[in-house]
Amino acid sequence: MNVGSGRNRRRQMAEINVVPYIDVMLVLLIIFMVTTPLLSQGVKVKLPQASAQTIADQTQPIIVTVDAKGQDYLSTSPNPNIPIDPITLHNLVSAQLQAAKLQGKTKTVLVRGDARANYGKIMNAMVLLQRAGAPSVGLITQPAPTS
Repeated sequence: MNVGSGRNRRRQMAEINVVPYIDVMLVLLIIFMVTTPLLSQGVKVKLPQASAQTIADQTQPIIVTVDAKGQDYLSTSPNPNIPIDPITLHNLVSAQLQAAKLQGKTKTVLVRGDARANYGKIMNAMVLLQRAGAPSVGLITQPAPTS
């Protein structure tokens, strides 16, 4: 006779195996880590406040103007009334920002776009300024007429 035959059976395990859940969570974590940087695309722009205050900056700002034809002009270039190509614009703005940084100052960078200008041309100017090292880019607007 087998006296202990009932005791040798395996007991059922009462614990939940969490390893598959951990694997799923790690995969989701990796997916979120990869996709998060893709969500913040675009140009960082410092938008003007609603109560359009004047800029109280003691240094002369760098102003890039985009006319109705899409040509760029730089206010701090030797000839501010002559159109400037994007490579020269990038080099001049980058040099001016670096010079200000070496002096311990920050330069205000602004874009003044014509209302009839192509939106893409204004965005190209803003991207160019960001690549030149501008930490933020402001937009110049005209005050709304009061009625």
